[in-house]
Amino acid sequence: MGKFDHLSTELEQLCNEGRYRPLKIWDSGSDTWMELSGNKILQMSSNNYLGMTNHPDLQKAAIEAIEQYGVGSGSVRSITGTLRIHDELENELAKFKGTEAALVFQSGFTTNQGILSSILGPDDVVISDELNHASIIDGIRLTKAHRKIYGHKNLEQLEDCLKASASFRSRVVVTDGVFSMDGDIAPLPEIVQLAEKYDAIVYVDDAHASGVLGRNGKGSTDHFNLHGRVHIQVGTLSKAIGAVGGYMAGSQLLKDYLIHKARSFLFSTSLPPSVAAACLASVRVLKNEPERSERLWSNTLYFRDKLQKLGFDTGESETPIIPIIVGTPEKTNKFSDRLLEEGVFAQGIVFPTVAMDKGRVRLIITANHTMDDLNFALDRLQHVGKQFGLI
Repeated sequence: MGKFDHLSTELEQLCNEGRYRPLKIWDSGSDTWMELSGNKILQMSSNNYLGMTNHPDLQKAAIEAIEQYGVGSGSVRSITGTLRIHDELENELAKFKGTEAALVFQSGFTTNQGILSSILGPDDVVISDELNHASIIDGIRLTKAHRKIYGHKNLEQLEDCLKASASFRSRVVVTDGVFSMDGDIAPLPEIVQLAEKYDAIVYVDDAHASGVLGRNGKGSTDHFNLHGRVHIQVGTLSKAIGAVGGYMAGSQLLKDYLIHKARSFLFSTSLPPSVAAACLASVRVLKNEPERSERLWSNTLYFRDKLQKLGFDTGESETPIIPIIVGTPEKTNKFSDRLLEEGVFAQGIVFPTVAMDKGRVRLIITANHTMDDLNFALDRLQHVGKQFGLI
């Protein structure tokens, strides 16, 4: 028996369940229209919410940083990998988020892993929404803290968890700001009120809210005017910001602690200076070009309204993340494949990312989609949706 035969068996099962998806290899950079195997395809699944990946200010900043610093930082942050550009980025992020400090990590995933595994111990309890992102789940798994899960946005269950946790040293309530598979928004004001009532820490992952919610894309804390009442804000530099990375925005004390304790910070080489410079430029663009966010929301409201009028099930979507609920993994992926044949890329999302019978194509609207783009997608979705009995 081969050493990896069990892997072949599991892959075969994925194929039989209609869940196997080979990677798509694109021949052009992230944009609204991209090239795939010689064909121009309308991209409807990118997290490039504000079209920053091709912004001339970001490109210029990245090129200038390469010329000044080279292509890499040379080390982890705690040795020689903290360059002036990293410090400037963190200062700009802290100002943008309205916090004392910010700390940049290599990705949003490593940000959650690093923070949660550092601040939680056996005397603490973490209380998490059941639909929180995988990076939160994995970060919690790395801790020795006690764990409680409350039903999605179920405030009664959250309060029950808080009531039952009075004996712990600290209680940390963790939630996504915008949930990545359904596009709905966390009831953050009510969560904060409960946390204050029971003296708990509030931790919000704004990966899909950064650049999307709040003034100039400042996130869900700003969206709900909860400044000073959310203790830990996590953001990403990989979606609306247009590059890659993640960050914590919070107190200077927490930043100083994480610099010495967060393993994903301590043992990974820092962001390339070109990436840090592009992210810095992106945050400044967010401040100076609010029309990008306005266009994003105008496109979103138009597109979701049209989908719903056609009869598609868009779930609980409130944001530019708009799922079309299809059903089984096999049907979902076939629907996605047919859309691709029609010139629209909409990735199928299936179990275990979502429930087995709740497979969906996840559409993400961006500021760079034109009205012609959106109408083309709507026309193709209507055509294929009728074939699959979805409308």
